[in-house]
Amino acid sequence: MQSIFSEDFLTRKAEMIAPGAEINNVSAVVSANVCDAILKKGERFADEIEEGFISDFEKRQQLFNEHKIDEVDQMVHVSTFCVIDNVIYMTYYANTKEYSEDPKDQTARLVYCPVDDPENKTFIDIQSAGDSCSGLRVNLVYDTILAKKSDELLYILWTAKVGDNYYRLYRTFSTRTKELSDVKVNRFQVGEIVNDFSTTGIQSALVENGISFKKMYSDIGIMQKFTKRVEDGEVYYYTGTYSGDFTAIIKSKDLITWEYVAQPDFLNESKWENATYVIGDKCYYFVRQQDTVKYGFLTVYDLLTQKWEKPVLIEDCQSRGDFIEYKGGLYLFHAPIDREHIGIVKIDKENIARSKEIVQAKMHTSCFYPFVQYFLHDELAMSYTVDRKHIRLAAFTLSRYLD
Repeated sequence: MQSIFSEDFLTRKAEMIAPGAEINNVSAVVSANVCDAILKKGERFADEIEEGFISDFEKRQQLFNEHKIDEVDQMVHVSTFCVIDNVIYMTYYANTKEYSEDPKDQTARLVYCPVDDPENKTFIDIQSAGDSCSGLRVNLVYDTILAKKSDELLYILWTAKVGDNYYRLYRTFSTRTKELSDVKVNRFQVGEIVNDFSTTGIQSALVENGISFKKMYSDIGIMQKFTKRVEDGEVYYYTGTYSGDFTAIIKSKDLITWEYVAQPDFLNESKWENATYVIGDKCYYFVRQQDTVKYGFLTVYDLLTQKWEKPVLIEDCQSRGDFIEYKGGLYLFHAPIDREHIGIVKIDKENIARSKEIVQAKMHTSCFYPFVQYFLHDELAMSYTVDRKHIRLAAFTLSRYLD
């Protein structure tokens, strides 16, 4: 059997590790200390998320009691969803063995159900730790996301440590036949160098092209918000990638091979998930920083001039943020105080220094890693993790909170 993996380009150049340091030149600061009017809107938002509950998507005890499933999830985290022809498709990773976020026991999963019958779920395990992949053992499974190529074709992408290396793997899923493809490996391109999308593949390609990068460690990730841009007559999907302190913009024509675009060129203390959103020639960029830092940072990368804007600090508990474009405006959902709070920042697209927090909500439950996407009737829904026990989906109307 031919392996799905390939050898990295053998570079003979020296690796250049970029430093991390406090941002010393910012254009503005968005504080978590907000006025009563913003808190009142937050109360209404938290209530609406409770009222807009659609379903929980983990394997629950109730389903086990009804003999619909053969095991129950002890831990679940990191959701992505989309709606196609009134069917909800949701991905996340789960631990059926114990309540811990431990990749040695985790499974990448796809779930789908009708919008009007959300308890009628179909669960599909994509890959689990302990599986075999191209003759190698899958030792760890981590972040799992969903990308829609068309109404008939979805891509499920996840992180797995196969043998001794972390990889980004994918399978396609036909919404028409409900069939999965075999497991394949994503690719990472810098200039003319194309490697497997792996820890060593990323490093080799960057080094050969003389690009420095911040310290990489643990797993590698691809962010789940994809925005499109037409370049030379071809559609590119843009998103973020990360490993440890390294965070960057990437793009792809086919959701398989991902091209390196840029990483912030000013000193910062970035770490893990980096949200991106492309509008025209600008890529809006928000990323958390080290745990000891009080702020994440917002910046913009100009895809034509290849220059970064002076960043805006946004007070954050160092969780994952997500952008959404809605009725002509751009909004950032983030965790301003802790993971029981949701903040919504209205991004000023002409001058990010004028961006401001418009909603701050103390949620009724924990609300880890919110992912916001269009749902029905040009309105939104949010999937999120509740205490790593539930993958929850709730609908809401953002216009109710806009001035």
